[in-house]
Amino acid sequence: MAAISSEPDYNRVEELQAFDETKAGVKGIVDSGLAKVPKIFIRPSSELNQKSESDLTHFQIPVIDLQATHEEVVYGIKSASEKWGFFQVVNHDVPLSVLEEMVKGVIRFHEQDTVVKKEYFSRDDRRRVKNNSNFDLYLSKAANWRDTLILLMLNPDPVDPEEMPAACRDITIEYAKRVANLGETLFELISEGLGLYGDHLKQMQCAESCTLASHYYPACPEPELTIGTARHTDASFLTILLQDSMGGLQVLHQDHWVDVSPIAGSLIVNIGDLLQITSNDKLKSVEHRVLANRNGPRVSVGQCFDKSTEPCGPIRDLISDENPPIYRDILMKEYVDHFYSQGLDGKSGLDYFKL
Repeated sequence: MAAISSEPDYNRVEELQAFDETKAGVKGIVDSGLAKVPKIFIRPSSELNQKSESDLTHFQIPVIDLQATHEEVVYGIKSASEKWGFFQVVNHDVPLSVLEEMVKGVIRFHEQDTVVKKEYFSRDDRRRVKNNSNFDLYLSKAANWRDTLILLMLNPDPVDPEEMPAACRDITIEYAKRVANLGETLFELISEGLGLYGDHLKQMQCAESCTLASHYYPACPEPELTIGTARHTDASFLTILLQDSMGGLQVLHQDHWVDVSPIAGSLIVNIGDLLQITSNDKLKSVEHRVLANRNGPRVSVGQCFDKSTEPCGPIRDLISDENPPIYRDILMKEYVDHFYSQGLDGKSGLDYFKL
């Protein structure tokens, strides 16, 4: 593996290129036995405040039981989406065995022989199946301590299963299908919570396509110096996230970082930027991050729902003289291009599209 310096005097561009050219990601750094975090990952202490308020009762992520009464579920999701932008769902009909096997599949992929894994390494946005570390590697001020397998699973043009890694192919197909069904259910419930017909968001093609991101966070020798995923909001309508029992996800709520403690069998749901735009700010897309950890690996799988070509803007039925539009209509490509030009690091792109 190419040497990656952790000394103060270094050429950042050369260091980034040296890291990228290994095609081994953060996992490769750990496997090399490096005992210190390389300079390209080190963040200012001001970004690494790990204080959370998860011990306070009123600072706990809402948990929605999808087998409660319909009225309770609609109200619970509406309230959580407006106040938190995040909630966990239980009794969601995705079998525990599928969740557990998906985590194992991610580990199988990222821990297989590097030579096999390198076949999927790419930074080509046109590739529908690719593996890399930090999509914004050359944009960010500091890299995140994670590797990611990305699958663009479009509808009605699904990804060819033969393009998917054998190590996690079957379970990824099964998991994505079941979570897509859950996504449709959630969009119906959110539509009702907004006072719309249940199929409104579906008719808007909010789940026309999805991106599946399987994140692998290796154990970090100096977690106090870096972060797993920098603070950000999601470039989606809705994200459904599976995290393993290690935790590490935090949500920014009332200026406090709140731990999203793992609940066995649960899935985490969060509102994305596009749903905040279409709801005209009724629903909130909030910043979140993932801490680095001395233990590991940590695994999470995010399934982000979005659309490909249709314009996006505030829903007309939610607009009135008393509630004028906050955002202009935008094309999806315009939004995505702006998001990826910013990278992570807490730079919300929502203000850019306000009227």
